[in-house]
Amino acid sequence: MTALPLQTRGRGARSNSSGRYESQAREAFDDGWTPDEPDPKAFRTEVQAEKARTVITHNDSPDVGFSASLNPYRGCEHGCIYCYARPAHAYMGLSPGLDFEQKLFFKPEAARVLEAELSKPKYVPETVHIGGNTDPYQPQERVLKVTRSLIEVLSRFNHPFSVISKSALVLRDLDLIAPMAQRNLARVAISITSLDRKLARSMEPRAATPEKRLDAVRRLTDAGVPVIVMFAPVIPGLNDHEMEAVLERAAEAGAVGAGYVALRLPLEIKDLFREWLQTDHPDRAARVMSLVRQMRGGRDYDPQWGSRMTGQGPLADLMGKRFAAAKKRYGLHQRWEPLDLTQFRVPPKPGDQIDLFGV
Repeated sequence: MTALPLQTRGRGARSNSSGRYESQAREAFDDGWTPDEPDPKAFRTEVQAEKARTVITHNDSPDVGFSASLNPYRGCEHGCIYCYARPAHAYMGLSPGLDFEQKLFFKPEAARVLEAELSKPKYVPETVHIGGNTDPYQPQERVLKVTRSLIEVLSRFNHPFSVISKSALVLRDLDLIAPMAQRNLARVAISITSLDRKLARSMEPRAATPEKRLDAVRRLTDAGVPVIVMFAPVIPGLNDHEMEAVLERAAEAGAVGAGYVALRLPLEIKDLFREWLQTDHPDRAARVMSLVRQMRGGRDYDPQWGSRMTGQGPLADLMGKRFAAAKKRYGLHQRWEPLDLTQFRVPPKPGDQIDLFGV
């Protein structure tokens, strides 16, 4: 018997194997008769509220560009097959595969908890990054508006933030983001992995099309919001040839900076990614994995700090040189201005004594 890849319309993963912490493992197999998995149409998104005692998450990783982040959601309906957040779903007793895309968690009290954290007398402001885990503007945000509620709090506190997304839904919140950007309190990063609509849909089935993302860059820029474009992940043998074209289009749309991350395949992602390659790109599967291993010391993934974001070896070095040259060519190499921490203020509450000196 062979493992059964599920052809689920609008989803990225091709399987839903049990999480690594489960005492029993369950996996679909094709026995030549009737598959034991439900019809793909039966896969529906489920959303569950999660109680959060804190919402600001801190990390001390030397190769992540932020130390504080806000994550309104667990799981992501965009279904990006390469998403590095997938393995975290195993902590919930769920699969990093299809469960990650269809069993989501959100924090309905996130704004209230954030306000309480920012109001603490000993709180020291630092730029917070919204979306360090999963996309804060995934489809459910249209209704739940958790991300918007967080930005509303940050706006009232004059608290600097950055946000990353591959959704044009970020434009909905321009009324909040643009005024803060004009005071050097906000910037936006848009992830664009391909200009090929077919490839983008394969990699990121429920994310915005490449043209909609470029339009978001343009409209954010027109509103005075500094935009950074992330070409991430770079997948050798699949989308790496588009690096220069993506940066050129991003610069034309008004982006002021760019970044990249080499494909990362930790834990369950390596198996999910290989399954996806075999079903969506069988003609390139062997070559892609060979190139990936060339950048990871002969393995599918090397978690070593300092190189896990870029890889190692001649292929990784060439990738870095190409990216640096393209950034300079298209004017995306300027140093990003730090966001302003000095404007942070805890807003007065009803009944608070008025400060006569305005301090």
